[in-house]
Amino acid sequence: MARFWLFFVVANLILTAAALISCLSAEDEDIRGLPRIGWVIVILLFSPVGSIVWFFVGKTPYSVPRKQVWRPGSGFPENERPRRTVAPDDDPDFLKGIERNRRELEAAQQTEAERELLRKWEEDLRRREDDLNKRDKPDD
Repeated sequence: MARFWLFFVVANLILTAAALISCLSAEDEDIRGLPRIGWVIVILLFSPVGSIVWFFVGKTPYSVPRKQVWRPGSGFPENERPRRTVAPDDDPDFLKGIERNRRELEAAQQTEAERELLRKWEEDLRRREDDLNKRDKPDD
């Protein structure tokens, strides 16, 4: 007789746990008769009858797989899903920005080098002109 009661207690616990999990994970439109909290109370207080009633009356039975429809608050649709973070070396926009910055820096350095070269040429030209002017002028 003790084995029968032990089997009954274990089966009751399993059935109650399964009913609670089913009730708490069911979509709101699949719950019939009572609100979710009402079904939880019925399952817990009237065990195992409440669990059995939940499976036959409280939950909408499924005969065919249901089409998944996006509802507000259930996540992001694919086109509104936030982009996952990408490592900088895998992000093409980041790499393009680095290349653009490198080219701008090289152009600025080249411009500075060209200005310095032009300044040296102008100094050299002035010095040569001065030398020519001194040579062309007769000493008085």
